[in-house]
Amino acid sequence: LKACPEIADYAVDGIGNWRDFMITAAQVRGYLGVSPSAYEDACHVMGQEIAAVVIACILQRAQHIESAGGYLRVLTEKARAGEFSVGPMLMAALRANGATAKMTG
Repeated sequence: LKACPEIADYAVDGIGNWRDFMITAAQVRGYLGVSPSAYEDACHVMGQEIAAVVIACILQRAQHIESAGGYLRVLTEKARAGEFSVGPMLMAALRANGATAKMTG
């Protein structure tokens, strides 16, 4: 949540565990315009937890992403080919969020 705090704004009762996080990510998927089939494919290929993290990262950078669904599909294909790891995406989000916090703090 430190890397992608915006997803917490969409949680009805907060995010206290992975289940809450995954439920919230599934809801946010719709807000981002990601089709159910694109999200299901991502969950199948990456696993539910990683797909939820990717949705949170996409939400965090939504203003910079033209098509959230298309972006998720590209990442899913990379994951299918063994060419995607969520670690660098999270680290970039942490750095970006840290820079934003420094500018506003």
